[in-house]
Amino acid sequence: MKNKPVVIGVAGGSGSGKTSVTRAIYERFKGHSILMLEQDFYYKDQSSLPFEERLKTNYDHPLAFDNHLLIEHVNQLLNCQPIEKPVYDYALHTRSDKVVHVEPKDVIILEGILILEDEQLRNLMDIKLFVDTDADIRIIRRLQRDIKERERTLDSVIDQYLSVVRPMHNQFIEPTKRYADIIIPEGGHNHVAIDLMVTKIQTILEQKSFL
Repeated sequence: MKNKPVVIGVAGGSGSGKTSVTRAIYERFKGHSILMLEQDFYYKDQSSLPFEERLKTNYDHPLAFDNHLLIEHVNQLLNCQPIEKPVYDYALHTRSDKVVHVEPKDVIILEGILILEDEQLRNLMDIKLFVDTDADIRIIRRLQRDIKERERTLDSVIDQYLSVVRPMHNQFIEPTKRYADIIIPEGGHNHVAIDLMVTKIQTILEQKSFL
């Protein structure tokens, strides 16, 4: 790579559609030099804690993430160095012994609920997006996902949403909207916004002689 990679941050609440936006952008540039780095891979290692304590982890709180490692890895990628991305074991509620080898690319998409919360991380981004979706849509999507894919009960999903997800969203995630360069309503269904983003990324890459 002749030039510094382009870093795009994609934030938004759980169920907002940020993953759909990230995948849509990724698919548009498939075949080019692009990678996705999900914040969910960077939950803190909790192997030193008893399992009972790990069960109490609030995964929607900024302190749940190892942003120091994420920032270190982004800087390595910006310097054209490969990284060993951690893998999180949700069954054991701690980091796995496994890692994923990731080679540097021209475009790096950072995706996560609190990807815009950390100032040092924001400063590494060329473009910052916030996917803004109404709370009723987000809870419906979360219900469908957790019941179908994670075999959760309706009551457990609702209880977690009311006790943890909603208050954490209001306290930590929603305020990061002010840092976004672009706010995308309704996530992956907003094809116009995604098209505009793709055009913007193409322009940046052309300016950097990546395309």
